[in-house]
Amino acid sequence: MSIFEPAIFGDLKAAAAAKKAEGYELYDLSLGSPDLPPDEKARRVLSEQSFLANTYGYTLTGTMRFYEAVADYYKRRTGVILNPETEVIQTLGSQEGLVHLPLAFCNEGDIVLTTNPGYVAYDAGIKLAGAVPYYMSLVEENNFLPNLDAIPEEVAYKAKLMILNLPGNPVPAMPNITFFERVVAFANKYNVIILHDAAYSEFYFSGDSPSSFLTTPGAMEVGMEINSLSKSFSLAGARIAYIVGNAEMISIMKQLKSNLDYGIFGPIQEAAIASLNNAEKITDRLRKTFAERHRVLMQGLTAIGWTVAPSNGGMFVWAKYPYDLNDKKFVFEVIAQTGVVMVPGTVFGSEGAGFVRIALVQDVEILRQAVEQLKKLNF
Repeated sequence: MSIFEPAIFGDLKAAAAAKKAEGYELYDLSLGSPDLPPDEKARRVLSEQSFLANTYGYTLTGTMRFYEAVADYYKRRTGVILNPETEVIQTLGSQEGLVHLPLAFCNEGDIVLTTNPGYVAYDAGIKLAGAVPYYMSLVEENNFLPNLDAIPEEVAYKAKLMILNLPGNPVPAMPNITFFERVVAFANKYNVIILHDAAYSEFYFSGDSPSSFLTTPGAMEVGMEINSLSKSFSLAGARIAYIVGNAEMISIMKQLKSNLDYGIFGPIQEAAIASLNNAEKITDRLRKTFAERHRVLMQGLTAIGWTVAPSNGGMFVWAKYPYDLNDKKFVFEVIAQTGVVMVPGTVFGSEGAGFVRIALVQDVEILRQAVEQLKKLNF
């Protein structure tokens, strides 16, 4: 028997296709795949570099140009100083990095502190390593942040790794320096490695810079941060990401990665460099678009009686619907009645019961139409 469970996304796609075949319009707000194209500079570089005959060999690792671009991006955007030679490693998208990382740091039976709800790749990596998850609940009473004080001491002392994701998927709770300081103190007390998944760090709708866990005093001594170019730079299909942070931990990841792959296609790395070097202009446009989508959907759902988790960033809306219905049954009924496609909350953990995850991956007008469709629900 497989230790992995089949994803629900195939079933959602099939239900949506059946609805469309009946002549109905679809409003697909399920997958968190960016609908905006990559910046023209990145596309041009990828095209030009791909035409060159000498770009098709193994890269084996990230190029030094890529590592330097990551370090320069972090210095400009967050003020964090990274050594590109020792504190940066490239991965084939953040999913690959997230799934393989527990293999590098956990022995079979080790405890990994993760969230409920949480991104599904975290559990996949924990299972692959033979480790044991301990779930930190994300609930409204604690502003959808993990309650570190609720972790039993015997669990904390046995834990090897903690995985955080702020703003997150599916819950877009926003980080703050006070919380991150408590995370660093926890890591030092219990000797726990921290991995912060910063996939949505550029999706902030107020302030003037992205939040990085590594800006927290002491964070470089206890942890790492992973980020991809999938969300912020619309390079989702290109599969390129990086982990930055503690040099010793990065060295261990490099040893693991040397046994897994032969590196990312060179032209993709060059497109990523072009994106990182022009991050300010690219992400400013991104934020304006997603902030408006976020506002429209939050206000629209609230107006029809849904309860929406407060957020000021991220790529998703985490919403509690006003019907006494199992969330998995609910999303398929919604497709049948309205053509709106969402993801049931329990896909991400038991604390997601009664919630749905809605991705901000359609134009504002489509989001308004989706809310109008949801008004028609009849239960």
